Amino acid sequence: MLHEVDFDAPALAAPDREAEAADLLAQAIRHDFAGRIALVSSLGAESVVLLHLVARINPATPVLFNETGMLFEETLDYQRKVAARLGLTALQIVRPTRWHLSARDAGGQLYGAEADACCTLRKREPLMRALAPFSAWITGRKRFQNRDRSVLPLREMDEVGRVKLNPLARWRPDDIQGYIARHDLPRHPLVAQGFPSIGCRPCTTRVAPGEDMRAGRWRGSEKTECGIHWMLRDDRTQRRA
Repeated sequence: MLHEVDFDAPALAAPDREAEAADLLAQAIRHDFAGRIALVSSLGAESVVLLHLVARINPATPVLFNETGMLFEETLDYQRKVAARLGLTALQIVRPTRWHLSARDAGGQLYGAEADACCTLRKREPLMRALAPFSAWITGRKRFQNRDRSVLPLREMDEVGRVKLNPLARWRPDDIQGYIARHDLPRHPLVAQGFPSIGCRPCTTRVAPGEDMRAGRWRGSEKTECGIHWMLRDDRTQRRA
């Protein structure tokens, strides 16, 4: 995988991290990939920060919202609220097709038997189809979120040659909370109920004080990612990016 290596760059002060993210996004959205870039969002606990940054640059930037059919009702309500508040005009709801669901998860219980297969069906494959027209995409991943992301670059390439931008890679938890507070952005209602990381309803539990913020995702298993950031060669071969 090709990417810009910045792992050893000096630590940035909070204002510099915000400026870095804003500059990276502005260059990509207005110049490098104008009309050919999309933001991928789960509308999770921290998503509003990246959505706000992008909306300030161009609210008509396509936003791909992965609606698996198993999200919390609170997430769906939050998606509508955030889109209206930020004036996002190109929100695209990305779903698995009825045919695929009928063929591979007719009973809606695949998550319990094969969590990776469920994520592939409901998240990864629909997203790859939705990204086909674009040359680049934007994610909200951050280095502090888990060990697998601890050396996340600002720029990388996915397997099919699209540029993937991670403008918040070097942000810290207090940067996220500070940004939300300064701009009076709406918070996901489940955060206050003990969900600092929010995915699909069957695979997300509350996090106890002192636990890792993603401890509630796929609790009791070794799974740490939904899979949209894994490389996909075909329907049978997977490896992590």
